Amino acid sequence: MDKQRPPGYTGYPGTQAGYPVPPAGYSGAGPVGFPVPYQPVTSQPGVPAGVPWMPAPPPPLNCPPGLEYLTQIDQLLIHQQIELLEVLTGFETCNKYEIKNSLGQRIYFAAEDTDCCTRNCCGPSRPFTIRILDNTGREVITLERPLRCTSCCFPCCLQEIEIQAPPGVPVGYVTQTWHPCLPKFTLQNERREDVLRITGPCIVCSCCADVDFEIKSLDDKYVVGKISKQWTGFVRELFTDVDNFGIQFPLDLDVKMKAVMLGACFLIDFMFFEMTRSEQRAGVW
Repeated sequence: MDKQRPPGYTGYPGTQAGYPVPPAGYSGAGPVGFPVPYQPVTSQPGVPAGVPWMPAPPPPLNCPPGLEYLTQIDQLLIHQQIELLEVLTGFETCNKYEIKNSLGQRIYFAAEDTDCCTRNCCGPSRPFTIRILDNTGREVITLERPLRCTSCCFPCCLQEIEIQAPPGVPVGYVTQTWHPCLPKFTLQNERREDVLRITGPCIVCSCCADVDFEIKSLDDKYVVGKISKQWTGFVRELFTDVDNFGIQFPLDLDVKMKAVMLGACFLIDFMFFEMTRSEQRAGVW
């Protein structure tokens, strides 16, 4: 996608000072300046096999451990896995996702961590923890969504998600901005400073077409990327709540903000597209 840049644009900051350098012996990374041999990981507990992993690039200075994968890409593909038990019974199970680059190489594996009661009583509005793992099975990103009211009549209880990288260290937040018609969100850094905005369409419908949420500058003048809910076909859309997403962003965007966009994608999925089969059928019929 051809992204407009503000006049004098020289790129977003590559890293932010004050973050500890990954320790010596950090798994998945080699010495700076040397190529990392590609050793695809095809088997790992809890992670589907058969898809090659993206080779880990050398970590830049002050890059949170595990986010070095994001330094060399400008696009992410998120594929939710089909859960057979959920398809057959409608019983809500923990969501699992593969996160890939544009070449189809797996970058991360994401898994929801919620209890059975929360999933089936709160539905898409449920609070959740999503743990994102790298090719060694190490948790590198944690997404925390608190329980909030979903009614548009209560702008004091808007949705939010916290992005941590590594777990326990916040690197950014996604907060919903109240609007009577449009889905709007603000991307913030770890200091709660506004960085970018997201604006979605008035009617969030994925029937036979992708749904795009534009990522814009704070003044809404420049589009710097987008989050797209991809149309997966009539049968899959009708009988499952499995969704595919694509995220596009500038290659030189701060890796922390790329991780925040990933968190925004999961929040958007749960807010607008994570419906049960009965809800989907009612919407179609």
